[in-house]
Amino acid sequence: MRVAVDVMGGDHAPAEILKGCWQAIEYLDGDDQLLLVGDEKVIAQGLESSGLTAEQKARYRIVGTTQVIGMDESPVDAIRSKPDSSISVMCKLAAKGEADVVVSAGNTGACVAASQLRMRLLPGVSRPGIAVVVPTFHGPVVVCDVGANITPKPKHLQQYAIMASAYASAICGIEKPRVGLLSIGEEDAKGTQMVKESRKLMRDEPLINFVGNIEGRDIFRGIADVVVCDGFVGNIVLKFTEGMAEGLFQMIIAELQESAPDALVQFEPVMKKLLKRHDWQEYGGAPLLGVGGYSLICHGRSQAKSIKNAVRVGKQLTASKVNEAIIERIARSIPASDDE
Repeated sequence: MRVAVDVMGGDHAPAEILKGCWQAIEYLDGDDQLLLVGDEKVIAQGLESSGLTAEQKARYRIVGTTQVIGMDESPVDAIRSKPDSSISVMCKLAAKGEADVVVSAGNTGACVAASQLRMRLLPGVSRPGIAVVVPTFHGPVVVCDVGANITPKPKHLQQYAIMASAYASAICGIEKPRVGLLSIGEEDAKGTQMVKESRKLMRDEPLINFVGNIEGRDIFRGIADVVVCDGFVGNIVLKFTEGMAEGLFQMIIAELQESAPDALVQFEPVMKKLLKRHDWQEYGGAPLLGVGGYSLICHGRSQAKSIKNAVRVGKQLTASKVNEAIIERIARSIPASDDE
């Protein structure tokens, strides 16, 4: 497996990105290799001071680039005007078959655009969608889309349901994932026109184990294994969930320190276990489902742990053959018209 990593992307690049790449050595075996894409001088200096053995360093290959796409740049314009950016070159490597997985914590829009333009879409796929696994008391829930497509058509959501179901089966081991459409009420009449039309397409598609509309709170109630929504809503749900989890843990720890400091020591192992389960960095990156290859988009705030885990997830994705399952299911699905 060959993983191309955008060394220049993210709030903590390049230092934390490189650190995560060095730590990922524990996941590399056989013919595995990491392609470090970015400023050649910076990467070479980092590799020299990494503390890795000569044998370990042989697993890293430097791919030098001269341009960087900023987090605030227009995605499509940046991809076109900066052909030698780390994001563009990374996706070109995948397009040429020189990389099996691409990883970036950089500009999300640029990652989506480059993946779509360079790696192309899988046969039959209309638009790609970003899928994340949300941990809940009842088990993992896959949410798609969380930022790739903020103005989708109903047929896009139908395909997100199909692709995310294939992902949930391959990665989470859920045999027949229950799919819910995120709305403002479970009744058929609730939601925007786009949501109503999407509901009909999902209901009529035999490949989708559709359970109907669900509300935001239902994500954590074990009602659905896959939740489908547009990228605007999905991104807000994702960031709200991250913030709420962090805030709740801070409040619990603060209360224990003030009211029962002795109990804090007793509950420390439990708290660490829960924190790890709800730490977004433990999940590495979110796959962009629907592109011809495996593109993992990491949080802009990603540090070494997140990049290290993204490499692990990349290996898991490659072995799972999720894309083959998506192609097969899309081919068997009921086609939707362009205006749906």
